[in-house]
Amino acid sequence: MINFSNNSILVENYFNNQSKLLSSIILIVTGTVLLTLSAKIAVPFYPVPMTLQTLLVLFIGLTYGRILAPLTVALYLFQGAIGLPVFANGGGVVYLLGPTGGYLIGFLVAVIILSHLSNIGWNRNYALTLVSLMVGTITIFSCGLLQLSIVLNKSIADSMLLGLTPFIYGETFKILILLVLIPLVSKKNVS
Repeated sequence: MINFSNNSILVENYFNNQSKLLSSIILIVTGTVLLTLSAKIAVPFYPVPMTLQTLLVLFIGLTYGRILAPLTVALYLFQGAIGLPVFANGGGVVYLLGPTGGYLIGFLVAVIILSHLSNIGWNRNYALTLVSLMVGTITIFSCGLLQLSIVLNKSIADSMLLGLTPFIYGETFKILILLVLIPLVSKKNVS
């Protein structure tokens, strides 16, 4: 039988005495606000700016649960699609169809995958958390590079020079931060 519960470690560990609905709403709103703020903290590379968004997306994916993680990122993308300036350089459907849109869609794909990995315990020890973070990062960049190559009419190799190579050190640092943080936040036995 399929379990449709959310299994958010944040709700279970930190909002245990609160209404599930209220704590879920608080997490979703906080997540979209933090995603917006993390988009605005950017190093202006071309055609893809370096932001803190992947740090937040990976965190949300491994801590919000199977329902709240995708809902949070989907709401964020919806806000941007209707024109709210939540992305690094604005908003709107045209933005989602541009060079950085694949990375944004990759956020949603990544949190869906990560929330399922989290549900089976891949956020409870350092080795599995590392694998989860790498899977999430590869998912985001795969989606991003695919759209980048299509929009700019470049090969995947050329797109990797523009949309991956400049980010390797930053992404490695984000993964290391989360590798320490996620198992601690989950308050599970860390091995």
